[in-house]
Amino acid sequence: MNNNIVLYPGSFDPITKGHQSIALRAAQMFDNVIVAIGNNPDKKSMFPIEQRLRFVEATFQGVPNIKVLSYNCLTVDLCRKENIRYIIRGIRSGMDWNAETAIANANKLLFPPLETLFLLTEPHFVGISSSVVREILTYGGDVSAFVPQQIVNML
Repeated sequence: MNNNIVLYPGSFDPITKGHQSIALRAAQMFDNVIVAIGNNPDKKSMFPIEQRLRFVEATFQGVPNIKVLSYNCLTVDLCRKENIRYIIRGIRSGMDWNAETAIANANKLLFPPLETLFLLTEPHFVGISSSVVREILTYGGDVSAFVPQQIVNML
C-alpha cells in the first residue's frame, strides 16, 4: 500500500470551490492526491465525464501533486488496483456525515486496509454544492461565486 497517496472520489458534476478546497488541503497533507471522477451510467449527470475531467484538470493545472482520472468501478476496486489506502471526503453537515460514514463503513467491509478521512468544509463553502450549481446553471444564473475561477468560462 502506498501511504503517501490519497484518493478524492466524487462525481464533480461540476467541481465546486468546496471540492477545490478539500483537494488543495489534502495536497498539503499527502504527497499525491488523485481526484477520481466516478462514471456511473445509472446516474444522470449534467456534464459528460469528458467535460468533468476537463473542469477538474483545469482547476488543478499547475498543482503538481494533484492528478485527475475517471473510473468505472467501485471506489474500493480502484483503491485496490492503484494500491491506495486512504480516501478523503469533505463534510458540510450532519446529513453529509450520515451518508459519508455509511459509505466509509461499506468500503471498510469490502476492503479492510482502506481508511476514510473526513475534512470539514471551510465555513464559507458550506452552502455550496454541485446540485446548487446545476440548478443555477439550469436557469442561466451566474455561478462564478460557486465554482473555481479556472472553469467559469468553460461553463
